[in-house]
Amino acid sequence: MPSSAARGTPIAPAEALLADIHAFSALGPRTAHFVDGGIPYFVNEFWTAAQRRAHSLHEISYRACFKPQLPEFFIARLTAPGDAVHDPFMGRGTTPLQAALMGRRPIGNDINPLSLLLTRPRLTPPTPAQVAARLDEVTWADGEAARDDLLAFYHPQTLRQLAALRAWLLRRAPLACSAPDPVDDWIRAVALTRLTGHSPGFFSVYTLPPNQAVRVEAQIRINARRNQVPPQRDIAAIIRKKTLSLLKDGPPGAHPPADLSVGPASTTPHIAAGSVALVVTSPPFLDVVQYESDNWLRCWFAGIEAGSVTVALHRSEASWTAMVRAVLTEQARLLRPGGHVAFEVGEIRRGTVLLERLVWQAAAGLPFDRLAVIVNKQPFTKTAHCWGIGNNAVGTNTNRIVLLRRTR
Repeated sequence: MPSSAARGTPIAPAEALLADIHAFSALGPRTAHFVDGGIPYFVNEFWTAAQRRAHSLHEISYRACFKPQLPEFFIARLTAPGDAVHDPFMGRGTTPLQAALMGRRPIGNDINPLSLLLTRPRLTPPTPAQVAARLDEVTWADGEAARDDLLAFYHPQTLRQLAALRAWLLRRAPLACSAPDPVDDWIRAVALTRLTGHSPGFFSVYTLPPNQAVRVEAQIRINARRNQVPPQRDIAAIIRKKTLSLLKDGPPGAHPPADLSVGPASTTPHIAAGSVALVVTSPPFLDVVQYESDNWLRCWFAGIEAGSVTVALHRSEASWTAMVRAVLTEQARLLRPGGHVAFEVGEIRRGTVLLERLVWQAAAGLPFDRLAVIVNKQPFTKTAHCWGIGNNAVGTNTNRIVLLRRTR
């Protein structure tokens, strides 16, 4: 459903904002407030735990992403229509897309070029009729299944179709093109989300969820264990169906032009100093997620050399804290005086490492007022049952957001 946040919400001073958060009780009891280790905490359920309650355009899979309600919560309270909202680790594009849906200017960056390919098309989507007509133009008969190893995932005819679509898109919308045809761009994004999964809505045989592609050897073992062979799929039909699903709530309304980029989060010189009203972001959490191995199949389809994507794995708290400080230093340059950062981290290592305290430490001495840690606590975990982990056993049960305000 479309965003419920009202446009034109006045921007609250820090004291009024924290008072509003403290008084929040829309989903249950009033917010708990306490100070721990010198850090003010505000704990409550601030947005719904239910699935698929945001705009339908958000419904694509990406590993380790937060819900659209998180940026919506802060965009509604800390910005006005037309303001720029930035995410230097944009992932699947949740923050830029939510900003666009709320009439703000979407700004986003990620070191992984897949993020750009998944985000850009959803900000200015084509119509289902345009997508269907373009799919009719694809030279499906030209596909050659050059990678026999992928037959672990795909029926031979499906793989030939997939190869035909991949070659067609690489000719028409190469990665180096900064402004590809929006219909081609959309088709590529949807195809990237349908490569693997565990239902007939994906191109593949039953496998892990679409946000993580297993290696070929692991898929062969899955096939043997389940006594399965890849069924034939109609790639064009699946893309048309997913397009209708994504667009069921309509396209974003009018919003200022987007600024999306690929590169390190600590160096974004193309974004003007003082031009951003709000940063809502979440960095990689130490060494929890293996981005390169998760995305190898998506990279193949998009023509990206997975090994060239330098997503750093920070294995020590000191290394991770230094990364966060470098990123916050850049956000201080981008933010206008009085602008805010909502810096989300989750629980890792069963709560033994409190990353929000490392963020709080990293912000010390930078031109920020450190306002509080906002903890969204919910009776669920984002870990799927297919990993053999039940809800509320282990996994991420909270969003922990360090809220900073750029000094004037």
